Amino acid sequence: MTEPTGTLVSLGDDGYELTVRRELDLIIDDAWTWVTASERTAAWIGPWSGEARVGGTIQLTMVQEDGDPVVDTRIDACDEPFHVAFTMDDWSLEVRLSQLDSTTEVALSQVIADKALAESYGPGWEFYLDALLFAVTGATAPKFNDYHPRMAPYYASLAEAL
Repeated sequence: MTEPTGTLVSLGDDGYELTVRRELDLIIDDAWTWVTASERTAAWIGPWSGEARVGGTIQLTMVQEDGDPVVDTRIDACDEPFHVAFTMDDWSLEVRLSQLDSTTEVALSQVIADKALAESYGPGWEFYLDALLFAVTGATAPKFNDYHPRMAPYYASLAEAL
């Protein structure tokens, strides 16, 4: 389990943007495959099926969640291999990839209405990006329940600072 990497910034009347980052020892095209191809996402967040196009809806099976729920996920934007944006239920998520020297940074961002929500969402996104990192390296996946107790205070402090 890594240390928390999240940031929280105010968007004024539009809420707050929560962003969590990880660096993958992959070139950007390989990292893109890990965040978009069902056979790769199955290893860290879950497999998906459906219309993989902007405006299309996929059904993502969240294998790390209790009961493996299937979530309808609309693809809002895609700029391969740099950016993909989704809407799931009533919240939006963006994934941005940036090629560094020989690695790729993955930045996952969610806009939240209430900064206090960072305390619950932040540890979850930390978990998922660690699960991605572990899947890429072939290491044993982290345990979801280890994240909230350890990381919630960090995210609460980010919210309090705003």
